[in-house]
Amino acid sequence: MPEPFGFLPVDKPLGMTSHAVVEAVRRSARLKRVGHGGTLDPLATGLLVLCIGAATRLSEYVMATHKRYLAKVRLGATTETDDAEGQLLAEQPIAHLTEADVARALAAFNGEIAQIPPMYSAIKRSGQKLYELARRGEVIERTPRRVWLQTRLLAYKAPYAEIAVECSHGTYIRGLARDLGAALGVGGFLAGLRRLASGAFEQMVAWQSLQSALADGTWQRYLVDERAALPHFPEIQLDAAQSQALRHGRAVRTALSAAEGSLARLYAESGAFLAIAAYQDGLWRPVKVFGQS
Repeated sequence: MPEPFGFLPVDKPLGMTSHAVVEAVRRSARLKRVGHGGTLDPLATGLLVLCIGAATRLSEYVMATHKRYLAKVRLGATTETDDAEGQLLAEQPIAHLTEADVARALAAFNGEIAQIPPMYSAIKRSGQKLYELARRGEVIERTPRRVWLQTRLLAYKAPYAEIAVECSHGTYIRGLARDLGAALGVGGFLAGLRRLASGAFEQMVAWQSLQSALADGTWQRYLVDERAALPHFPEIQLDAAQSQALRHGRAVRTALSAAEGSLARLYAESGAFLAIAAYQDGLWRPVKVFGQS
């Protein structure tokens, strides 16, 4: 029986780690390969895109897309982890803050900005993850990252600000909460987070619905194919000779030209998904080859 292939957009419940969701689906569906397209912290809910079977090889392209979130920021306090899981470090009075104050400060977090990653993150330094160093009480200098943000204040009812966020890959919403609080001079941390969209994914399967479908063996009806997952990659249909060449790792020339380094989805003469290819020197060169049909 062929291994299932595709993407499973799941509404991750509060309290579960992304790894726990992956393992639950892997065990219940008896799958060998399950990954995901971007971690959600345990205290976050919302869209977690699972990659099933050979689609795990496409996870980097799902991760690289923009994300949309609904964030709840607690102003007037800071924590060790920049979220509600960490130890409370300090509190500041915020009675003077108005909604207009928060909106003005938030306006600075739009467009491309430099963001310092939190110490409690999975970024590695000398082979060790930053959160491992942080747990030992070490704080080291982190290199700021260029990220892109679009933010909008939805509501402010002290001490909480509700914020709509669209951002590039690699943006830490905990970092936004920390930096917004610092800009206001009162501190802040992320009190709640829901991911609403990731790239082309906006719909998601409720966790209970997925569990029921896993139990009765109908879970594959929720799978999304590579066309829907990566619509920003153009689609190229190959003939038999081109398909054969690509299967053997050779570049092919097609009627479609593109910017140097652009990626596309290539399909065999049978219509089966065959490869992801990059445009270089007038040819489409295979980056990841999948089907053999």
